[in-house]
Amino acid sequence: MSTATHGRMPALYLSHGAPPLADDPVWPGELAAWAAGLPRPRAILMVSAHWEEAPLALGAIEPVPLVYDFWGFPEHYYQVRYDAPGAPELAASVRKLLRAPGTPVQDIPDRGLDHGAYVPLVEMFPDADVPVLQVSMPTLDPRRLMDIGRRLAPLRDEGVLIVGSGFFTHNLAALRHTGPGVPGWSAEFDDWGRRALESADVDALLDFEHKAPAGRLAHPRTEHFAPLFVTLGAAHEELGSQQTAVDGFWMGLAKRSLQFG
Repeated sequence: MSTATHGRMPALYLSHGAPPLADDPVWPGELAAWAAGLPRPRAILMVSAHWEEAPLALGAIEPVPLVYDFWGFPEHYYQVRYDAPGAPELAASVRKLLRAPGTPVQDIPDRGLDHGAYVPLVEMFPDADVPVLQVSMPTLDPRRLMDIGRRLAPLRDEGVLIVGSGFFTHNLAALRHTGPGVPGWSAEFDDWGRRALESADVDALLDFEHKAPAGRLAHPRTEHFAPLFVTLGAAHEELGSQQTAVDGFWMGLAKRSLQFG
């Protein structure tokens, strides 16, 4: 990883995969190479598809055990550890930026990082030496999430890497009925999303359920696309600078991952 800089940190959206990502022959290396090209963050702020909590909540400020929020996997996936330092200073900054009349911020001190946070971090920052704070999604409304991202954007100038962690397409039930290969709905949505992002068509992205081909099939529930809007909000002045860091498919799902700035 490159050394720390005094400039603005990028904002990321990544497709986080499931625990078996660690065994994939390609994807871990792609994530590691991506992280190696980033300036070293002072801290990481994670928004994961796997934590919806209202009012908005801050997870463990000091290290606590991970949340193994998956079932039916081999035992070794439940032995993974990621002992990143806590981020109390970042938590204080997040409270100042987000807390306002009618928008409280709560602490849930025993809530550890879920797999949407630690699975990619294990590959990107394997030394676990960067403080990490996870923040919940208090809503799935894209516009409200973009507003949260805009309010968090000043953290980028303080060395904080803001990461929205989801999956660019996510319909596990449909995958069971489509057979091997990449299903058409996943490929079509991925291509539409790529073009919308490249043209910075935020209005189309905000209305993706209606404007994207197979929008509701690619995301029958929108929690895995929702973190993108936190990232878009945090990068609202730099949408034209976006680059695709990872693309392709994993078990039929689009693993498109993006960097802004």
